[in-house]
Amino acid sequence: MTMNSKTPTLQTKLPAVGTTIFTVMSTLAAEKNAVNLGQGFPDFNCDPHLVDVVTDAMKQGLNQYPPMTGVPVLRDAIALKIKALYGRDYHPASEITITAGATQAIITIILAVVHAGDEVIVLEPCYDSYVPNIELAGGVTVRVPLTPGTFRPDFDKIAAALTPKTRAIIVNSPHNPSGAVWTEADMLRLQEILSPTNVLLISDEVYEHMVFDGQHHQSAARFPGLAARAFIVSSFGKTYHVTGWKVGYVAAPASMTTEFRKVHQFNVFTVNTPVQYGLAAYMANPKPYLELPAFYQRKRDLFQAGLARTKFKLLPSEGTYFQCVDISEVSTLSETEFCKWLTTEIGVAAIPLSAFYGNGFDQRVVRFCFAKKDETLNAALQRLATL
Repeated sequence: MTMNSKTPTLQTKLPAVGTTIFTVMSTLAAEKNAVNLGQGFPDFNCDPHLVDVVTDAMKQGLNQYPPMTGVPVLRDAIALKIKALYGRDYHPASEITITAGATQAIITIILAVVHAGDEVIVLEPCYDSYVPNIELAGGVTVRVPLTPGTFRPDFDKIAAALTPKTRAIIVNSPHNPSGAVWTEADMLRLQEILSPTNVLLISDEVYEHMVFDGQHHQSAARFPGLAARAFIVSSFGKTYHVTGWKVGYVAAPASMTTEFRKVHQFNVFTVNTPVQYGLAAYMANPKPYLELPAFYQRKRDLFQAGLARTKFKLLPSEGTYFQCVDISEVSTLSETEFCKWLTTEIGVAAIPLSAFYGNGFDQRVVRFCFAKKDETLNAALQRLATL
């Protein structure tokens, strides 16, 4: 009997997915010893007290499976925070679920609600997980561009994209990659457009506590007509500088949460127990997230002041920890080739905005991340000053 030792050929479920630009740029940055302002994570530590309360939970023996939906004290703390900030009551037991980060939350939502042939509207440029998630669910991606340059929503185009097949729309504010923040008027207009439909809203609010210049985050929870149809996603990793912990949550009406949890229990089941207890204890003090806008605005201002001495044209950074710049007066290269050149020759890594578009739309804009130590930002600015 002859043994078949050949590895079977797989038919890919994601034929358009290869090595991401984030991996490419981070690898190149490491090779060239460049200052990596590409990928969006801090290079500084979180509050030591947060580590202490998680350690305490471990030492107390809170190391076994928690409830599938998340530990009750953390869901209680989240409900209180949402009520205090946005004025909406979510029942901790039936409307809030702890997830293994926001990316897991989003794919779980999509797998729970999108059926084969359903259309899902994404607003480009958009976070890179949205489209593959839709494709894995058998859905059809409908791409609607945000206004080039300003990245404001074009509600006429959004309204025109709605069809009887539209199952959901994904909205991200504060917006990665542009740093744009939706206004109250924007949210009211979205509420008006969606009102006569059964379209679900997936509201990606992971940067909710990074809104600058006196603006306020307009959570979908603030608007009854949106909250009633919305899965609201947020991230402790972004808020507390612990992106590697991969803990987030979803708030949604009870009937929608029921469907979400049916998928959640089988694709992740539950989330790190001591971290959940630690986060619950840490949330007793709202000061860390209430002071986060000022913390990141100072870094943004420092970075912008340095960039102002270059030929880059700064685009508004209203929120998140990203700063986009127009490279038109610096180079004639494409965004992607410019980022590779910048990493190799100048020693600073950035991300091309074209990576966030399905068609690779190149508008001469690249993205920097300023969630870095001041010395990291100053080192990058010293190198960029040669441009």
